[in-house]
Amino acid sequence: MPRMTFPFGPQHPVLPEAIQLKLTVEDERVVEVLPAIGYMHRGIEKAAEKNPYINNVFLCERICGICSFIHGMAYCQTIEEIMEVKVPPRAEYLRVIWSELSRLHSHLLWLGLLADSFGFESLFMQCWRAREIVLDMLEMTTGQRVIQSTCVIGGVRRDIDAEQAARMREMLKTLKPQIDAVIPVFKHDYTIKSRTVGRGVLPKDQAWKLGAVGPTLRGSGGAWDARLTGYAAYGELGFEPMVETDGDSYARTQVRVRETYQAYELVLKALDRLPEGETKVKVKGFPNGEAAIRVEQPRGELFYYALGDGTSHLERLKVRTPTFVNIPALLTMLPGCEIADVPVIVLSIDPCMSCTER
Repeated sequence: MPRMTFPFGPQHPVLPEAIQLKLTVEDERVVEVLPAIGYMHRGIEKAAEKNPYINNVFLCERICGICSFIHGMAYCQTIEEIMEVKVPPRAEYLRVIWSELSRLHSHLLWLGLLADSFGFESLFMQCWRAREIVLDMLEMTTGQRVIQSTCVIGGVRRDIDAEQAARMREMLKTLKPQIDAVIPVFKHDYTIKSRTVGRGVLPKDQAWKLGAVGPTLRGSGGAWDARLTGYAAYGELGFEPMVETDGDSYARTQVRVRETYQAYELVLKALDRLPEGETKVKVKGFPNGEAAIRVEQPRGELFYYALGDGTSHLERLKVRTPTFVNIPALLTMLPGCEIADVPVIVLSIDPCMSCTER
């Protein structure tokens, strides 16, 4: 069969958002890949320069609907760094709780999409049924299922009282058996292993060299997670990154499986240790200076940079998202694989193009 080139995307069942990969194949094997991005550019960074800096929290939360709270928190942490704002300990723990609930529902969503890509419709629905409990917890504690809008510069605008904390523990008890019921399939099912083991391999040295982050890096043996820096209350919760070493689609799946349980435990631990006190401090003045921070999204490291000139508007806001960083790694995974493996390998980095193109 002669060499031929055809598009994968921008619309495809495994791609909830638009990206196109131009695949060159010989017989059934991929020999070259070129990405085409830019379908969803929204100009959010430029819009952030036009808004009063306080209002940018709401803008940044809308970069991504899955990890909106973490985007809002990352922006707040960047401004707090510039203005030297000390956030109350209770707010730091609340930020961990909502961050880990975001990670929990993101990973369950991804596991459902992975099941769907294999045609496991029942497994897909079981994963998303479990995710509904997490969304219910977010709605109960923040008032919103998707865009939580609880983070503010100086802390958080909502609290979790004793009654809500008790209700969350009950809901987490209900969630655990539902997770336990689906995870063994992702670990041991013959079809899933045959479609993921040894497919889309990213060696550890390549992962570091290409700047991969998140489960894509940790699935290749890279023991790095931005939560190791101890931001919010992570430094007090005994956090350790989940690492697999095989570097294939199966390893990336297992990292997310283990992180699902880890997020569950971190929520419980943060609830148990939630300190008393204020949830925010009053912030006066305008940011004057620059700062850069890193936090860990479900897909990997999220980077925020802000430059303020002492006025109510920022001079510059820069956001780097994990999917953008993982695309070069994806281009390394695909050559050599069969056409039928392309959808699952692409899905294995959990691409989010609304984050990437902003």
